[in-house]
Amino acid sequence: MPGMNTGLSATNPVVVAAFHRLLLRQGLVILVVLAALWVVWNVLRSRRLRASSAAEETSGAVRRTGSAGADLAGSEPAARRALRVSFGLIWTFDGILQGQASMPLGMAPNVIGPAASSSPGWVQHLDNAMATIWSYHPISAPAAAVWVQVGIGLWLLVAPRGSWSRLAGVASVGWGLVVWVFGEAFGQVFAPGQSFLFGLPGAVLFYCVAGALVALPEEVWRSARTGRRILGAMGVFLVGMAVLQAWPGRGFWQGGTTGQLASMVSGMAQTPQPHLTDSAVSAFAGFDAAHGWGVNLFAVAAMAALGAVMVYAGFFSVRPRLLRACLGAAALLFLADWVLVQDFGFLGGVGTDPNSMIPMLVVVLAGYLAVTRPAVQPAANVVAITTPEATRSALSKLALDPTFALRVAASVAAVAVVLVGSVPAALAATDPNANPILAQAINGTPQTVDAHAPNFTLIDQNGNPVTPADLSDKTVAVTFLDDVCTSTCPLIAQYFRQADKLLGPTAAKVELVAINANPVFVAPDYLQAFDRQENMASLANWKFLTGSSLAQLEAAWRAFGNATELSPGGAMVGHSEFTAVIGPGWTVRYVLNSDPGPGTEATQSSFAVVLADTLKKVVAAS
Repeated sequence: MPGMNTGLSATNPVVVAAFHRLLLRQGLVILVVLAALWVVWNVLRSRRLRASSAAEETSGAVRRTGSAGADLAGSEPAARRALRVSFGLIWTFDGILQGQASMPLGMAPNVIGPAASSSPGWVQHLDNAMATIWSYHPISAPAAAVWVQVGIGLWLLVAPRGSWSRLAGVASVGWGLVVWVFGEAFGQVFAPGQSFLFGLPGAVLFYCVAGALVALPEEVWRSARTGRRILGAMGVFLVGMAVLQAWPGRGFWQGGTTGQLASMVSGMAQTPQPHLTDSAVSAFAGFDAAHGWGVNLFAVAAMAALGAVMVYAGFFSVRPRLLRACLGAAALLFLADWVLVQDFGFLGGVGTDPNSMIPMLVVVLAGYLAVTRPAVQPAANVVAITTPEATRSALSKLALDPTFALRVAASVAAVAVVLVGSVPAALAATDPNANPILAQAINGTPQTVDAHAPNFTLIDQNGNPVTPADLSDKTVAVTFLDDVCTSTCPLIAQYFRQADKLLGPTAAKVELVAINANPVFVAPDYLQAFDRQENMASLANWKFLTGSSLAQLEAAWRAFGNATELSPGGAMVGHSEFTAVIGPGWTVRYVLNSDPGPGTEATQSSFAVVLADTLKKVVAAS
C-alpha cells in the first residue's frame, strides 16, 4: 500500500534542512557575541590609548616581565606551541566534519554503533546511551558536536599563554574523553582484531594527551625532561603495538582476502572518495593480499625499531641526529598508514576526524621539539619590575593592557562558541522523548482538515456497540490496525500508547480508537488478543473496534477512505496507514500519516510526540 515501509535515509532533506537551519541560527548568535566582545575590546583599547604615557610605559614593563599574570617571560615553548596550534586546527577541522549532511541520521548507525558492535556488553551499553541521545535528538546533538569542537579548536588557537590557554587544554581533555568513550567505544581497545594501523587506541585519546600537556605549567617545558618523557612514553606504546601486531592468531600474518589488514584496506577502498585515493588504497589492498606476511613483518619491524629508538632517547640518552632520523621515519610510516590503510580517516560522509596517525605524529613532533628546543630559562640576574599596576586585579589589567584584553576576549568568545552548541543539546538530552522532526521526515507534518467525520456503527473489543454519539464529547484519534499483524500495526499501537502517557491529565479528554483492518479475523476475540499482546488493555481511553459482520466493518472502511488489500497465502493485510484527529462535534481537524517507517524506538517516540501534540492542540482549541 502507498506509504508502507518508507525508510529514513542518512541525508533525509527534512532533517538535513533543520540541522543546517539550527547551525545558521546558532552561528548568528555567535556572531552577535563576537561583535559584542569586539566592541568591549575597542572600548578598553580606546581607554588605554587615552591614558598617560607613564601608564603606557608601566603596562609595557608589566607585559615584558610577565608580572601582570597574563604572560610569562620569553616566547611560548616551541613544543607547546606545536601541540596547541596543531590540535587547535584538528579540533576545528573535526567540528567542520560534524557539520556534514549525513551526521544527524548517520552518526549513530554508521559510527557509534559499528565502533561498539564488537566490544563487550558493558561498552555497548555505554555507547547505546549516547546513540539513543543522538537518535532522539538528531538536530541539537550534532549541532553541539560542531560548536563544541570548533570552540575548543579556536580556544586553543587564540589563547597562547596563561590560565586561559591551560583551561583550553583541560577542555580538550574533557571533551576528548567524552568522544573517546561514547563515540569511539574506548577507541575499540576492548574489541578483538584491532591494530595500531587501524587507529588503536583511538585518535581522540591523543587529543586528550595533547590537551593534558597544554594544561601543564609552562615551567615544565624549560628542560628537555618533558620531551624525553613524551618520547619515552610513545616508544613504549609503539613497542607494545608491535608486539600486538605480531601476536600469532590475530590474522595479520595472513594474506589473501581473509587477512585482517587486507580486509580492512579493501573495506576502506569502498568508501566514496576521489579516484586518485581510491586507486592507491585498492592497489595496496591487492599488494597486501598477495604479500600479507611480508607487509606485516615490515609493519612490526618498523614499529618496534621506532619504539626502541624513542625509548632509548627517553630513558637513556639523547642524540639530536638520531632523533631527527627517528622523526623522519615516524613521519613516513605514519603518513603512509594514514593514506593507504586509514584512507585519510574522514572520507565517505560520516568521517568525524582524520584518524590517529596525524595526532600521533604531532605528539612525537612535540616530544622532539621539547628535547631539542626547550624553553629559554629566564636569566638569574633578571628581576621582575613590580609596579602598582602590576599588582592590580584582573579587571584593572583588562583596562590597562589591550593585548591582554584581546586575548581574554578571544578566549571568552571561544568558550561562548562551545556553550552556544552544548547548552541546548544538554537541555534536549534531558527530554526522554524524540524530536518530532523524525516523524515529520517520514510522514510530513499533520494535514489540517475541517470536515465532518464519518458515521459508523461498530462494536468494541468487549462486544459493546459504539457509534460517534458515544465519542462526540471527546477529542478522538482514529486509526486502522490489522488485529493479527506482527509488523507495522504493533508499532502504531505503541505510538498510541506512548502518546497517551505524553498527554498526562489531557488524556481524560481524549479517546484513542483503532478500527480493525482485517477482513478475515473480525471477531472481538482477536482484538482482545492483540490488546493483551501490546498491553493496550491497560489504557482506560482505548477502544479497538470491529464489525458485528464484515459488511458493517467494510462500511466503516469506505466511510473513512481506508483501502484494504488481502495478500495471497494469508500474509499480512495491507491497509492505509493514517490517523484522523477528530474534535468535539465529530469534526476532523487533522490527518496524520502514521507509516512507522524504519520502526526504531526513536521514530516511535517521535510519532508519539507529534500525535500527542496534535491532540493537545485540538483539546486546547475546543
